[in-house]
Amino acid sequence: MKVLVFNEQSDLPINTETVQPVVKEALALENRRTDEIAVYFVSSQEISRLHKEFFDDPTPTDCISFPMDTGTETGYQMLGEIFVCPKTALDYVYKSGQEINEEIYREVTLYLVHALLHLLGYRDQEPADIKQMREAEKRHLEHFIRKKVLVSC
Repeated sequence: MKVLVFNEQSDLPINTETVQPVVKEALALENRRTDEIAVYFVSSQEISRLHKEFFDDPTPTDCISFPMDTGTETGYQMLGEIFVCPKTALDYVYKSGQEINEEIYREVTLYLVHALLHLLGYRDQEPADIKQMREAEKRHLEHFIRKKVLVSC
């Protein structure tokens, strides 16, 4: 599986090599596979631009995902693209009064997993869907922490 990772922001150091294990573990936990996925770490300006262009909301957000080819026609599956804004995670951790060290990377990992779960069909608009999404996020984060698999610097 190809995990294409692009770090296009400078707010938080990201070791792009730590992203692929997170994606692979998340897919394995969901018993899913793909041939390719792209992950972009972007600035708050870029995530705001995408948010406005595709969701008519100019405010920054934590992550956005765009599903792509399901693989049924070509046999090769590009699951989709994920855009994560580390600055949003930084702002959240600062506001919550938590220490920046490892907590910031847990938050970035959470955003990555949240977007990936959207690509896998999870939704978070209705209360029951939100509950299911939060349970999946918790399951994934607990698994990653046990296995010491987090996005890091």
